[in-house]
Amino acid sequence: MEIVHSSIAILAAILLIIALKIDPVISLLVACVYLGLATGQGGEGTVAQITGGFGEIMAEVGLLIGFGVLIGALLHSMGTFRDLVEILARRVGKRLPYAMAATLSVIFPSIYVDVQVVLAAPMAKESAPAVDRRIGLPWLAGAMAVGIFSGYVFVVPGLAAVAIAGLMDVPLGTYLIYGVPIGLATALITTVLFRLLLSRGYWKDETDFDRDVVLEDGRPHDEVEDVPQAEAATRLPLVVRLLPILVPLVLIATAATADVVGDAPAVVSFLGDANIALFIGLLIAFFMVRATLDADGVGKVLGAGFHTTGEILLVTGVGGSLGAVIAESGMDQKLEDLFSADADAPVLLSILLAWFIAAVLHFAIGSVSVGAITAAGIISPVVGSLGVDPVVIALAIASGAMFALHVNSNFFWMFSTLLDLSTKGSLKTLTVATSIGAVVSLPLVLLASLVAAAT
Repeated sequence: MEIVHSSIAILAAILLIIALKIDPVISLLVACVYLGLATGQGGEGTVAQITGGFGEIMAEVGLLIGFGVLIGALLHSMGTFRDLVEILARRVGKRLPYAMAATLSVIFPSIYVDVQVVLAAPMAKESAPAVDRRIGLPWLAGAMAVGIFSGYVFVVPGLAAVAIAGLMDVPLGTYLIYGVPIGLATALITTVLFRLLLSRGYWKDETDFDRDVVLEDGRPHDEVEDVPQAEAATRLPLVVRLLPILVPLVLIATAATADVVGDAPAVVSFLGDANIALFIGLLIAFFMVRATLDADGVGKVLGAGFHTTGEILLVTGVGGSLGAVIAESGMDQKLEDLFSADADAPVLLSILLAWFIAAVLHFAIGSVSVGAITAAGIISPVVGSLGVDPVVIALAIASGAMFALHVNSNFFWMFSTLLDLSTKGSLKTLTVATSIGAVVSLPLVLLASLVAAAT
């Protein structure tokens, strides 16, 4: 019954938000309360999971969201994204979604997914008109989604990739050799297919953007008070104005690489912690703007950032609450009991089974990494008897774990609010793009099985 009640809760939340236009925070909390009570967690237990899940997500991403949004507000006041988009428009133009998908999937997997979306979203919003005034933002949103999660599951040192490889006893180097081409191809092919889908009237501005946002020149802008512009700072070289983003990325990537290679020095681990790295980026951005504007001007710039941060934190936290209630319901154990890997299954069936288990677990639990880790835990005890190279099963799990990010994921709500999308708009971009990516990557895994069998 846990599976039935979880399905009811998820569907109810979607219907409340989309059909009845009820605020996501209220809708998600209704789903949490129903699921907790229906699965026997009791009133006290349900409240404990709601508050505990909220607090756990805030501990993980609260500061990342706050620092990232404030950095974005300060960079916007310096005209950084505007100038960067102008350069990209000249050099990349309408190919920007492909460049973004490729970069996120191959270069940035060392950066946690929440950090990636916080830093990439402002540039996507700013560059949308240069890509396509009608569908530029949804196309970039889909490219961001598949790029981030292709890298997350297929490319070491993506967190899910490292976890899957470890649980399946696959050497990281071996996983990397197979994962990089699959991750890159998945990101680029999905971006092409998603563009074809958008060209057929799939996107509707009136329902798919947040209704509290107005469109200006093809991109969304919040209806908030204009913030001061740091005019003197706009004359700084663009690379200098990008330091608040570049410095955190370098620090985080350095620490991640050091962890993979061996024990990282304490100072590298400290500075490379995502919270500390983004705080350093925030300090750099703050002092750049403070040198130009007075205290009141800087306060107005930051105030606009705080205005956005509050909404993102609340809806993201409640998304974490739903995930916690689902986890406490025993959903993962029930799903594990439904599946058993057959040691006599042919290669194709083994790959499909691994993909399906990971897809169902992710869809139900709401976490790509948890879905992948749970699937690996189910299959790893018998992987040696399947007659399939373990790296192939690991890649099949990674492929399935991408499938259909939706409302029970806190990332879904970060993505939605950072890109000014409605819930329907996020389902049509993030959910659909990751689903396409999961399907696209499956035949690539089958191809990898042939390569592995021949070597």
